[in-house]
Amino acid sequence: MDAIETERLVLRGFRKTDAADLFAYLKQPVASCFLSLKLDSLDAAEAEAEKRSQSGENIAVCLKDTGQMIGDLFAMDEGDTFGVGWNFNPDFGGQGYAFEAARALFDDLLTVRNVRRLYAYVEDHNAASRRLCERLGMREEGLFVEYVSFTSDANGDPIYENTMQYAILRKEWLASSLARSGPRQD
Repeated sequence: MDAIETERLVLRGFRKTDAADLFAYLKQPVASCFLSLKLDSLDAAEAEAEKRSQSGENIAVCLKDTGQMIGDLFAMDEGDTFGVGWNFNPDFGGQGYAFEAARALFDDLLTVRNVRRLYAYVEDHNAASRRLCERLGMREEGLFVEYVSFTSDANGDPIYENTMQYAILRKEWLASSLARSGPRQD
C-alpha cells in the first residue's frame, strides 16, 4: 500500500522491523476479539510482522516524528465492501490516534479507492471502539446476540459475546464533515 500521512501519523505496510512494537500490545491483547492473536515471544512477533508484511489487509500505524508503530488497522477487501478494524497499544490511548488513523483509512478507501461500503464488528462491551465507530460517522446496523466466543469459563464452557455491526456508505462519508475536512496532507 502507498503510505498515508496525517498530521501526526504515517499509515504504511508492515515491516519485519515492526516486531517489537507489535509484541508490545499483542503480548497481552486488551480486546477479547484479539486474544487469538496473542504473541508469546519476540520470535513469534517477528513471524507475525513478516506475515503481515505480505498482506495488503494489515496497515501499521506509526508516529510521524519517531516512526514508532503504535497500533494497526486492517481492511479486508470484499469487492465493493471492506471490513475494517483497529488494534492499538493501550499505552497510546486517549490521544486521538485511533480516530486520526481510522479517519485517514476511511478517507482513502471511500474517496480515493471509491469503495462503496465499510463495516466493522465490535463487541457490545467495547465502549471505546463503539465510540470510535460513531465518531467516524458509522451507523449501528445490528446486534448479534451471543454471536462469538473468545474465552471459556472455569468449566471450559464458551463465554459468548454480543457483537455489534457498524457501517458507512461512501455517499454518507462524502456528505459528512469528516470527508470535507479530510486528514490527508498531500
